[in-house]
Amino acid sequence: MDLPLLHRDRLQQVHPGSEVVQLALSHLLTMIHMAFCSSLAYILVRIFKVVDPVTMSWDLYLKSVVPIGLLYSLSLWLSNSAYIYLSVSFIQMLKALMPVAVYTIGVLFKKEVFKSETMANMISISIGVGIAAYGEAKFDSWGVILQLGAVAFEATRLVMIQILLTSKGITLNPITSLYYVAPCCLVFLFFPWVFVEYPVLRESSSYHLDYVIFGTNSFCAFALNLAVFLLVGKTSALTMNVAGVVKDWLLIAFSWSVIMDTVTPINLFGYALAFLGVAYYNHSKLMALKAKDAQKKSQQPDDEEAGRLLEQREGENNGAKKSESQN
Repeated sequence: MDLPLLHRDRLQQVHPGSEVVQLALSHLLTMIHMAFCSSLAYILVRIFKVVDPVTMSWDLYLKSVVPIGLLYSLSLWLSNSAYIYLSVSFIQMLKALMPVAVYTIGVLFKKEVFKSETMANMISISIGVGIAAYGEAKFDSWGVILQLGAVAFEATRLVMIQILLTSKGITLNPITSLYYVAPCCLVFLFFPWVFVEYPVLRESSSYHLDYVIFGTNSFCAFALNLAVFLLVGKTSALTMNVAGVVKDWLLIAFSWSVIMDTVTPINLFGYALAFLGVAYYNHSKLMALKAKDAQKKSQQPDDEEAGRLLEQREGENNGAKKSESQN
């Protein structure tokens, strides 16, 4: 749920050069998203019962979900802030570093096995992003730091989901994720905003809240999560990954053709190199999943045969005991 592209340009037109006000508005938009998504998720889970809630104690919620909500709020905060300083196309190129961050943090937390081949692939992705950054026409160091920080927090969140939830047998789909995570994320976003950035907005004479834009943005943010839920449910997570890659290319084309962001040939070359690395990584993960499924299927006939032999032996033993008792 990044800051929408057209709304980002609207902020820059209303407050040209006022980066503090733009940041405050972008964070306000993030909080409105969280409040809106929390409310709709509650309605879908508790009233319409579209999905069943996960059985979870308060102790588990505080120890497992709240840390994930904190990481999610930091990721959203930094990511939306980066749109003030960087072009949309360049941010999408920086997001190609996500597999690198997830794999590195996964190795550190021992959730991934270190492999030289995989690390070489991660280096190739990093080189591609580095080339894209070198060719960026509107490079801003602070914006890059914000976006890389968002990638780091998001990657940590994904690894923490495996450690804190998946390892305990808890699986959350996009709707239940919003139901549990969005409320605590809203709390983490509210307190720093109300004490640090709200006074800035209050002192700005040109500030006013456009309810139509903020409302439609919030609805689109929830619709995105609902679309992810339906897509993964009808297809697979791999289809979602492929769709995400297509979305990144479409966003780059959109930012170049509609928003008139500057995209240089070096940008495209670097991102294409990173894209090939990400595609190879996804392909490797797919092959590993297929091999794992094939191994499970090959073990099933052996287990069934072992079960039949065990039942046969038990039957023979029971028959022998009966004959002995009759004698």
